[in-house]
Amino acid sequence: MNSTLRSAEPRVRRSGGLTRDLRRDLYAVGAAVLLVTAAVLIGHHIQHTRHSLRVNWPPLLGSWGPHLGPGTPAAVVVAVATAGYGPALAARLPWRALLAAAWGTATAWILSLALIDGWQRGVAGRLTSRHEYLQAVGRFHDVPAALRDFTHHILLESPDNWPAHVAGHPPAATLTFVLLDRIGLRGGGWAGTWCVAVGATACVAVLVAVRALADEGLARRAAPFLVLAPAAVWMGTSADAYFAAVAAWSMALLALAVTGRWTGSGALGSGLLLGLTCYLSYGLTLFALIGAAVLLLGRGRVRERPELLVLLLAGAAVVPTAFTLAGFDWWEAYRLLVTRYRQGAGGIRPYGYWVWANLACLVLITGLATAAGLRRAGATLRHRRGESLARPDGPHRSGADARLALLVAAALLALLVADLSGMSKAETERIWLPFALWLLPSCAFLTRPRVWLAAQAALALLLNHLLLTGW
Repeated sequence: MNSTLRSAEPRVRRSGGLTRDLRRDLYAVGAAVLLVTAAVLIGHHIQHTRHSLRVNWPPLLGSWGPHLGPGTPAAVVVAVATAGYGPALAARLPWRALLAAAWGTATAWILSLALIDGWQRGVAGRLTSRHEYLQAVGRFHDVPAALRDFTHHILLESPDNWPAHVAGHPPAATLTFVLLDRIGLRGGGWAGTWCVAVGATACVAVLVAVRALADEGLARRAAPFLVLAPAAVWMGTSADAYFAAVAAWSMALLALAVTGRWTGSGALGSGLLLGLTCYLSYGLTLFALIGAAVLLLGRGRVRERPELLVLLLAGAAVVPTAFTLAGFDWWEAYRLLVTRYRQGAGGIRPYGYWVWANLACLVLITGLATAAGLRRAGATLRHRRGESLARPDGPHRSGADARLALLVAAALLALLVADLSGMSKAETERIWLPFALWLLPSCAFLTRPRVWLAAQAALALLLNHLLLTGW
């Protein structure tokens, strides 16, 4: 394990290279701070003069409201413990124990941040508001009939139009909460607990993928940053946290399949989850870009066993086939959603502001450490573009940092496509959670992890205590 951990250490030039890298990291952080500052100042001006942004505290959907809550002490304890001891524990724990600890700590971090707003506002009431999924559970007594009739209630002028989040997603999202209700886990408390517990596994899935595609040392260095992400402010309690976990596990299983750990079962399972992902959120079809990067990194195994692609595609066809046979037309629903989006706030919010202010939201959910990590990932790709990116089958770890950088770059590309599409204007601090988690492993390239982790935790605590977030 020692050799694995050494391979994860950032490579620096002896003649002052470390100083130059840190200085460039600070330049990246400074640029990120300027972007957020500009988005706040310009956004407030636009909102106060034109009222067209449709958010109270641009670029975030929330309002100013400094407060403390029952989750405050727990959140501070988790933050201090993870920043102080996380890197050392991540380096020493057995791999399976590390994954369990990551899930447990991420769950505690997400839940404690949510409880800063109290149980009702922070957890139980999140998914019961007039825009949310639980408002529609009672309309799914006859699931096949509801699926056949789903597209007839998407547009605002349609009779009994769906709440915003129900209309804005394929029906697998709402069906999740319908199934919870059917098995007796009714109400916002159970729904919120589901999203927190399942959403927290997303960091485990990303770690599994990074270990398979890059190396274990990089995964261990990334672990505390995935656990202590500022994104946790919006993962508790949001259905997008649940979506993030499903999408992340689809990529993790694919990574295991193309690196020879779980070959056939991994490819089939990845396809099943990828198909489900596309029926949880239309925008998550962009995970195909991350999947393409995974296949590129494992192309050696794919060439040896082309049946992996067949199993992947077969698995990916299961959920779409089931919904289509049940009467739900994905393409028609998406076409109607685009129309509804333009009928509502999406048609009023100015593209010229949100196309760059969304990136300021991205800074806030991934933290300043990720800005520095992305700079290092970009530098890694530039310096190592001549090296093979294929994942070696043996113990040789050369190029692990380049493989990780490529994976991160694929996630960033997916986000940029979503941004340019114009279908993500505001609320991206929630909508982009599934993609944002794949940027956090870039923090594995950073030195002085405790300092960066402290900055990540401080940002999350400030945001959750100063703003009343909502969606």
